[in-house]
Amino acid sequence: METNRDLLKRFLGGLETGDAMAAAVVNEDKYVQHNPQTHEGSEGIAALFARLAKTSPRVSFKRVFEDGDFAFAHIEYDFSSLRAAFEVFRFEDGQAVEHWDNIQPLLGPNRSGRGMLDGATEISDLDKTESNREFARAFVQEVLIAGRLEKLADYVAGDLMQHNPDLSDGVEALRAALELPETGRSKLEYERLYRVLAEGNFVLCVSEGRRLESHTSFYDLFRIEAGRIIEHWSTAEEIPPREMWKNDNGKF
Repeated sequence: METNRDLLKRFLGGLETGDAMAAAVVNEDKYVQHNPQTHEGSEGIAALFARLAKTSPRVSFKRVFEDGDFAFAHIEYDFSSLRAAFEVFRFEDGQAVEHWDNIQPLLGPNRSGRGMLDGATEISDLDKTESNREFARAFVQEVLIAGRLEKLADYVAGDLMQHNPDLSDGVEALRAALELPETGRSKLEYERLYRVLAEGNFVLCVSEGRRLESHTSFYDLFRIEAGRIIEHWSTAEEIPPREMWKNDNGKF
């Protein structure tokens, strides 16, 4: 029997192969689409497949995880240009019924020589899934949202491996990005945490905020080791104005 992880890979793999049967993974009667640039339902999926097929797309899975009814993946897309993406699906009875994503142009390497998608891939510490989930949740709420930067070292390893294209390795580079400058606005502002998905040593946090004053969706993937965040990947996608949405479900 296919796992939710397998179903996610089969569906998204269909973007590359053009396999129409891949769309059977979706329950057309229940499917809720949270990408504001994609129409609702099967018509939206068919249109998306048709449009992307013209670009000879390539889908490269870097990391794929499963968390109960959810499967989520870290992916490199080549749709005429390279992009880093997180894809999240919720499944019921072997079919996808809800979808979220966060995609940005593939940038980098950063000042530490790391790309947005390279780094560790091995899932371990399955017995720590729930404790790691709560640890990452507390980090986002206490440090990223509440701004308690004095707690940063309680959550993040000093030798943090950073894959954000705008940052470099180490906890101090992250601190500098989050600090409030004299102008009163930081480069990254987290306002609300929506979802925390986890498998073993990896945790994905989905948040809303502002990046350079633009309304932004943040997806942050953390690898946790020895009680600290040791590695970090992310995407930041600007949320279009409400009047430009192609469905009414919202980004989150």
